[in-house]
Amino acid sequence: MPSARFDYVELPATDLPATKAFYEAAFGWSLTDFGPDYAATVTNDTDIGLAGPGSDAPAAPLPAIRTDDLEAALERVVAAGGRLVRPIFAFPGGRRFEAVDPSGNRVAVYEPDAPEGGGDAVAE
Repeated sequence: MPSARFDYVELPATDLPATKAFYEAAFGWSLTDFGPDYAATVTNDTDIGLAGPGSDAPAAPLPAIRTDDLEAALERVVAAGGRLVRPIFAFPGGRRFEAVDPSGNRVAVYEPDAPEGGGDAVAE
């Protein structure tokens, strides 16, 4: 079975600059801006993304699960009883889909783009 693990959580941020400043000050995290409406930590561990008001922000925290085979993951999610709420789509850095588990928790499952030359996609 391909590997899969939680490694990203998106949080809604109604005031992106203030929310970014809070996490930087409270926890010493460094957040990188990815456009005017999104900022995220990039640590290759469990990261957090802040989706500002101009983005397609989730209404609640959105755990994201990294996989190395997105289509196979989609098949497994649906077979296990997950309900697809957003089909596979591309985003800067990869592709993902979103589903709801049997308890109603929404999750994103994504596969990062492979960098040129192969290996894991890592933002620097």
